[in-house]
Amino acid sequence: MKVIVIGAGIAGLAASLRLASKGYEVQVYEANAYPGGKLSEFKLGNYRFDAGPSLFTLPHLVEDLLVAAGKNPKETFSYIKLEKTCNYFYEDGIRFSAYADINQFEKELKDNLGLDSNELRNYLNKAEFKYQKTAGLFVEDTLHRFSHYKLGETLAGILAMPKLDLFNSMNDINERSFASKHLVQYFNRFATYNGSSPYLAPGLLNMIPHLEHNIGSFFPVKGMYHITKTIYETCLEKGVKFHFNNRVDEILVSDKKIKGIRIGEKEIPSDLVVSNMDVFPLYRKLLKKEKQPEKILQQEKSSSALIFYWGIKKSFPELSLHNIFFAEDYKKEFDTIFNQKGIDSDPTVYINITSKYKPDDAPVNCENWFVMINVPFNDGSQNWDALIKSAKENIIKKLNRILNIKLEDLIEEEEVLDPRLIEKKTSSYGGALYGNASNNRYAAFLRHKNFSSDIKGFYLCGGSVHPGGGIPLCLNSGKIVAELIEEDYGTIS
Repeated sequence: MKVIVIGAGIAGLAASLRLASKGYEVQVYEANAYPGGKLSEFKLGNYRFDAGPSLFTLPHLVEDLLVAAGKNPKETFSYIKLEKTCNYFYEDGIRFSAYADINQFEKELKDNLGLDSNELRNYLNKAEFKYQKTAGLFVEDTLHRFSHYKLGETLAGILAMPKLDLFNSMNDINERSFASKHLVQYFNRFATYNGSSPYLAPGLLNMIPHLEHNIGSFFPVKGMYHITKTIYETCLEKGVKFHFNNRVDEILVSDKKIKGIRIGEKEIPSDLVVSNMDVFPLYRKLLKKEKQPEKILQQEKSSSALIFYWGIKKSFPELSLHNIFFAEDYKKEFDTIFNQKGIDSDPTVYINITSKYKPDDAPVNCENWFVMINVPFNDGSQNWDALIKSAKENIIKKLNRILNIKLEDLIEEEEVLDPRLIEKKTSSYGGALYGNASNNRYAAFLRHKNFSSDIKGFYLCGGSVHPGGGIPLCLNSGKIVAELIEEDYGTIS
């Protein structure tokens, strides 16, 4: 049975590998010249950069995918657990490191913020509770087939609802949980993991720190792109055929059933089609003749990113793999992003430096800085050239002030990625990194399903559909699609 996968993002790769391992004939059509979508890499002079996602959690999802393909993950994919997940810098001079070890992290917060001895553990216990009660329902399986609801798990989730903080914002819950405004801001930042605002997103999303603190953060020893490379190469071993530089123009449908795809004047038949595209351009461009899910397409979009890739001719011992320089007025920053559709003059700055763990990513005594701020998706109203110029000046001023340096003299290489380019390279509508935002208590239910009820043989995966964006959710998305297809069509002998 022939399956065409549109897009070689991480979800498309995961679905392709699982389907090929089940005996399906899989062909992937990708508009770019490379696999991975946002999870790609490039070189700038003597510096190497992972272009997109930089945080690695739940590595067992990669291992499970490789096992499903008959591979030994230990021989294929190596990673380490980080002892220090991130360094944090505040404008008032407060600094602390988030350690993987809870005792060490607790001591760090007591020493720097006067943390109450029970605040952190109570909070992380609640985060774990929320995750355990909802992951099986909202993350690991489809929400849209009644037969998939396990009675005990569903009842447990329903009974837990009063404790899931669905009717309070993340910020409301964090302000109740911590006396320190610094810790409130620290835990508010986890809203950015799915492109949302902590002042709007439901308190349920305060389960996200469970992944980082109770389970851990990790780093692939060969860099984040090695996730893509490993899955892609395993796909090739399983017989998946890739067609790069091939942008699909239309998904062919006849009598409400998949017939294949069209590229230019060429029609390519297929039994099934899996889309790894953002749902907005998917429907507006590839399925123009079909019924449009307007309620989904018109929902508020997630934030995007402005990234400066800088080759820095100096090393900084006070920085680690992950580093955050907080805005002084966090609420104002999110208001600027989501309400004014602009960039605040004092943005929170994230710096990822893979050369800390992979030294060959930069020359000796130099570092590769992936410098990112959260920005609105491109709605057509922004003057991005002016915003980028201003943002760069503000970022440099902020880092100079906090680190007591003259950064402009240390930048010897630069590349810039903005929402316009993100959309061009990945077809993410307006450059929104996670499709629709989660600034709504019903967001988990409002994402597009992983299958079509209107078109037989059509399935969807990726960050804009259930269960959402980010590496773990996209890997789960690919798995859900493969399981749905196997359920509908069986394993091919």
